[in-house]
Amino acid sequence: MKYILVTGGVISGVGKGVIASSFGTLLKSCQLDVTSIKIDPYINIDAGTFSPYEHGEVYVLEDGAEVDLDLGNYERFLDITLHRDNNITTGKIYKLVIEKERTGEYLGKTVQVVPHITDAIQEWVERVAQTPVQGSSKPQVCIIELGGTIGDIEGMPFVEAFRQFQFRVKRENFCVAHVSLVPLPKATGEPKTKPTQSSVRELRGCGLSPDLIVCRSEKPIGLEVKEKISNFCHVGPDQVICIHDLNSIYHVPLLMEQNGVIEYLNERLQLNIDMSKRTKCLQQWRDLARRTETVRREVSIAIVGKYTKFTDSYASVVKALQHAALAANRKLVLVFIESCQLEQETLVSEPSKYHKEWQRLCDSDGILVPGGFGSRGMEGKIRACRWARENNKPMLGICLGLQAAVIEFARNELGLTDANTTEIDPQTGNALVIDMPEHHTGQLGGTMRLGKRTTVFAEGCTSIIRQLYGNPKSIEERHRHRYEVNPKYVPQLEEHGMRFVGTDVDKTRMEIIELRDHPYFVATQYHPEYLSRPLKPSPPFLGLILASVGRLPQYIQRGCRLSPRQLSDASSDEEETVVGLAGATKSLSVLKLPGTMIPALTNGISRNDCSNNSSNSSTTSTLLDTSGAWGGVGVGPTNGHGGDIEEEQSKP
Repeated sequence: MKYILVTGGVISGVGKGVIASSFGTLLKSCQLDVTSIKIDPYINIDAGTFSPYEHGEVYVLEDGAEVDLDLGNYERFLDITLHRDNNITTGKIYKLVIEKERTGEYLGKTVQVVPHITDAIQEWVERVAQTPVQGSSKPQVCIIELGGTIGDIEGMPFVEAFRQFQFRVKRENFCVAHVSLVPLPKATGEPKTKPTQSSVRELRGCGLSPDLIVCRSEKPIGLEVKEKISNFCHVGPDQVICIHDLNSIYHVPLLMEQNGVIEYLNERLQLNIDMSKRTKCLQQWRDLARRTETVRREVSIAIVGKYTKFTDSYASVVKALQHAALAANRKLVLVFIESCQLEQETLVSEPSKYHKEWQRLCDSDGILVPGGFGSRGMEGKIRACRWARENNKPMLGICLGLQAAVIEFARNELGLTDANTTEIDPQTGNALVIDMPEHHTGQLGGTMRLGKRTTVFAEGCTSIIRQLYGNPKSIEERHRHRYEVNPKYVPQLEEHGMRFVGTDVDKTRMEIIELRDHPYFVATQYHPEYLSRPLKPSPPFLGLILASVGRLPQYIQRGCRLSPRQLSDASSDEEETVVGLAGATKSLSVLKLPGTMIPALTNGISRNDCSNNSSNSSTTSTLLDTSGAWGGVGVGPTNGHGGDIEEEQSKP
């Protein structure tokens, strides 16, 4: 087994996750089996109770583990299936050691950080590195990312553990890649290497010497700076890899390959890679990176969420939209809309902001309502669902998005004006969404319906979403929720046109809804974004993108295959205005909301025909990585809940 430890210096959020994933991508392209481990030095057992504003989204693995979003990067880049033990936290290690001490496994000895904690870390890494993550074959290389930065007090036991580990597994089986920031102050106009020198000095003082120094910078670094780092950090010039900000994260493995990373790792770790076959290793990645550069026609998707101030809160959703847009040969433009800005209270307190957000929603080609927790912004999500339903706007709801769509439909179609979820109003007379038996009041971590579950399609049901999946009898997707649609209201909802086309195996839990006579109004209780891959986009997301550009009927008619015309980006091949899915012509209607008149786009209108295409700083091209590390070096919020503490502790 070969091990590559990826550490970070100077600042957090510098891009260690993408660098670690790129190492794995390069080695996997050389026919090596690769696994990954993410170490988070915090004391939490897992990421399940984190605020989205602290660490971004909580990523869910197949076995139900709630983990750091970097494991999502590993799964997407390497197309592997990780497990809960692939995420190590200080809390997990100390819990393991304390449990052993309680059962007398240490035979009365004094339990200490060294050797007991450090030994537990090493044993955990060795055990997990042998666990298959793709098929039944054992991995040959394990990429280990140590979270935080060198010098953090909470990370010191892990650094000490790997200082010992390098001798345990021998030098030819272990190497260290140190990712550091090379800032470019505007005052001087030249890159500064002192932070990297100090960081490497700190790492050496802990007993680890970097084999590779990966320098992150805003702009490309010249040879002179590279040689300076080489000279002062005691590594060869070929061991200094410069990764500047790129238009797409798919370019990162290619840039690392150009810097000779494969050759160096092959020699350093004695991998015995056949270098003569290397030309075909990364062809799919080259094609993918090329498409991100050449695609010209845009599709705009409005994400109506609660945590839009920090886009990492929706990292997997954004990635899934990117994958689907690239498959449909479109450049994705994201419009982040804070759902509370769509509510009646905002009209009263900040009318200009209210109208501006509604205008941006109207200008979008499609709408996505993602998951979330708590009452804040829920009414805004419900109003967005109503607008999409009444104006034939393509919409995809996920988790809480499904619950919002059901509540909205019950209020306005069934006449149940007090319809609500017991999460927000436990005393509501019409509880359309209720908590599940698995919900344990007072204990939040790991008590939801988590991980891979089977969804069964209704017998004899011909639905858009089922066709997008390839007409299977059932599918398996990952879940993360504590509330569900109340089954006693399902007959009433179906009578009025809401179709529940997917349920769990017992047919008691509603998993997928669709609306009759709508271009694309789909919502899922599960989270399809977790299984989206760059070369295998998630079907619900692909459906949303195709419906948003008016190409979904043709896609389904061709047996869910993209035609050469759909894959072409030539403007002459396609109409400038998307024709409506139901044959509607270009038109403009007015949506009446309490106290205002909002221009609404009906099915079949191009975003270029909107009366006001106002731009906003929240509208972001997805060619920039959502982590903030590739579209400009920066650090996301690491403290503060943005006023949502009570929401993050009551999950749907």
